[in-house]
Amino acid sequence: MRDAGGCRALQAGSLGPLKGRFWAAAAAKEQSYEYGSARYLLLCGLGGMLSCGLTHTAVVPLDLVKCRMQVDPAKYKGIVSSFGVTVRDDGLRGLARGWAPTFLGYSLQGLFKFGLYEVFKMRYAELLGPEKAYRWRTGLYLAASAGAEFFADVALAPMEAVKVRIQTQPGFPGTLRAAAPRMYRKEGPRAFYKGVAPLWLRGIPYTMMRFACFERTVEALYQHVVPKPQSQCTKAEQLAVTFVAGYIAGVFCAVVSHPADSVVSVLNKEKGSSALGVLQRLGFAGVWKGLFARIIMIGTLTALQWFIYDSVKVYFKLPRPPVAQAPKSPKKQK
Repeated sequence: MRDAGGCRALQAGSLGPLKGRFWAAAAAKEQSYEYGSARYLLLCGLGGMLSCGLTHTAVVPLDLVKCRMQVDPAKYKGIVSSFGVTVRDDGLRGLARGWAPTFLGYSLQGLFKFGLYEVFKMRYAELLGPEKAYRWRTGLYLAASAGAEFFADVALAPMEAVKVRIQTQPGFPGTLRAAAPRMYRKEGPRAFYKGVAPLWLRGIPYTMMRFACFERTVEALYQHVVPKPQSQCTKAEQLAVTFVAGYIAGVFCAVVSHPADSVVSVLNKEKGSSALGVLQRLGFAGVWKGLFARIIMIGTLTALQWFIYDSVKVYFKLPRPPVAQAPKSPKKQK
């Protein structure tokens, strides 16, 4: 069921017309869409929209506290105390500030992140051929996810800028419909895209780690932890493996991307600031503020996102080839 990763495609040989897979007959009873078809990829994008949009919106309170700890560490010193300060200043409703741009922005990001990952993964595997695609599968995951995240961050940048302003700038409008027009009137289009470069610095390493770590962790879990072959596991058991692998990947992602995330938060709050200037001012210790909150948030987010993404594939009965296995060479087949 684990078709979120790359090696499901890698085993299928040439990806040319995306037909005639050796596993196609076995999957015919389950799949409702041909692997690699436009509908298949659109549903992958839909799964990405739901997985990213819903999960990021669900953790808006934690994200808000994390951003405030990054931009005002003197006032927001710890997770628990920061929640208390936020409720005292803004009430319980204050914990939901920025939910609308979060939902819209991360839904768009998920569409491009997961949808384009599938596209790039298939095309790169086609170019490499089955043997090289398997042997270099980690590099393939890294390259495919980096390309997907590049476009995903361009889609996310406007709403991320609005979200951070709403959450961290005192006196700023608290709704998307009021905040976005104000930013445009005062700063023009640049207000929505000045944070795209830091988003790339944060998002591309994060996504590369996330996809590659997830893929290899799932592979390792089925090889060394799960007591029976993947083909004998129920869909619920396979989804459980997805969740565990997603959480492990999320912890690594949080550490890799946190310094750039700190820069993005401060950059979007302060008008006229630059990424290099913010980085120099924060220093080594400053860029790691709020790391524990981010580990909790990203670990949970990543696990839930993979779970939702694979659940969408289960619901629509999309092709779900097994985990990576070395293809037989022509000599061995003879």
